[in-house]
Amino acid sequence: MNGNHSKTIFGTVSKMEVMTNSARARTDIPKRERPILRQIANLWTLMQHNWSLDRKLDAIKEAGFDGVCWAPSSELTAGAARRSLIFLGGMASADPAAFPGILDDLQRSGARHINVQLGTDDMLTPQALDLTLTLLREAKLRGLLPAIESHRGTCTETPEKLYALADAYQQATGELLPISWDFSHIAVVKHLVPANFAERLLIRPDLIQNAQQFHFRPFNGHHVQIPVTDGHGHLTQEFHDWLPFAETLLRLWLDANRNTVREIFICPELGPVEGGYALSTFPDCWEDAKVLRLEIAKLWNRLTADESS
Repeated sequence: MNGNHSKTIFGTVSKMEVMTNSARARTDIPKRERPILRQIANLWTLMQHNWSLDRKLDAIKEAGFDGVCWAPSSELTAGAARRSLIFLGGMASADPAAFPGILDDLQRSGARHINVQLGTDDMLTPQALDLTLTLLREAKLRGLLPAIESHRGTCTETPEKLYALADAYQQATGELLPISWDFSHIAVVKHLVPANFAERLLIRPDLIQNAQQFHFRPFNGHHVQIPVTDGHGHLTQEFHDWLPFAETLLRLWLDANRNTVREIFICPELGPVEGGYALSTFPDCWEDAKVLRLEIAKLWNRLTADESS
């Protein structure tokens, strides 16, 4: 028999036929569903640059981000649309009477997912729950998906306040509270060290796996923000110390979402000096945010590749 044919239990067939049939069979196998990473730049990361909005949006697109987060404006909506950038809306309010107007603006802007800084830091859980129920009810009417951010100066300023609200919401609705996670604030409140970041911060897998919005601002237990680089192209030791937590967090989220097409919106967020986050000696926070985006993408690609092996 020459090299173009081979024996099978069904007789003699050409190798070409075997290869063709095999390829056809493989195409019949349904593709496995995969979650989708969306990396979102926050406009305030570019605050230190006195650039026009168009230049900032160009920089965001050129750096490889999938979208932008900020409060709505017609200029931002148009600019994001021209560049095919996702607009993830942002809002901060403690006034339920203002919710309909804010949400209408966000809906007109093309936002679907919304990052919400809700209430005030002196607000008790019953009042925070009322605000949350009102906000989510109004948002549902408009087809919007808000998530309550864990943030300083709001009704979720401490982990105790955040989890009390989440538990009250679940008791009232039977549903998990949609949270926009920023673990940096919790880490600073508790003065944690890298060795116990995961143990102390990832205590509610149900809420984490339910979430779609995450702020990936590198931190340690005494600094809500640390520099990603030393300003000369090298990753800092503090960033290396934070990175295992980011990996553990993503693994936890993927444990529940690996066979879905859910989107995860990650904001490689670094605040400027003016916002009280960066120190004057830190490198340019926008340049660091671009490096952070790349490091997150590497981590995501490795973890999702692990799942397919």
